[in-house]
Amino acid sequence: MTVPENLKYSKEHEWVKIEGDIAFVGITDFAQSELGDIVFVEIDTIGDSVAADEVFGTIEAVKTVSDLFMPVSGEILELNEKLEDEPELVNSDPYGDGWLVKVKYSDAGELDNLMDAAAYKAMINA
Repeated sequence: MTVPENLKYSKEHEWVKIEGDIAFVGITDFAQSELGDIVFVEIDTIGDSVAADEVFGTIEAVKTVSDLFMPVSGEILELNEKLEDEPELVNSDPYGDGWLVKVKYSDAGELDNLMDAAAYKAMINA
């Protein structure tokens, strides 16, 4: 189970990578393994401002559909377009090509509410 040290993690199993005032958001390796084979990602909130912990889309696996929760407040700027044709990238590369959205986050203080890698590992017993 991969848990990169340079990311922040939510209790809902999303990860955040900060680059300037942009946050890349995806689901963790643990989350994708629990869901199984990802077949569809639906995010129709591009251009919307979404508060932390609000649902910003859904991810569909063979046997279930799960809500995606925004780990930080901000405007969703971009969807990872590769996922339209290759949703399985979330399974094969959850921290790389399988990212979900880019967000212009609005409250850097919210990053303090997220877990570091050690805390996330403890939460999932990894």
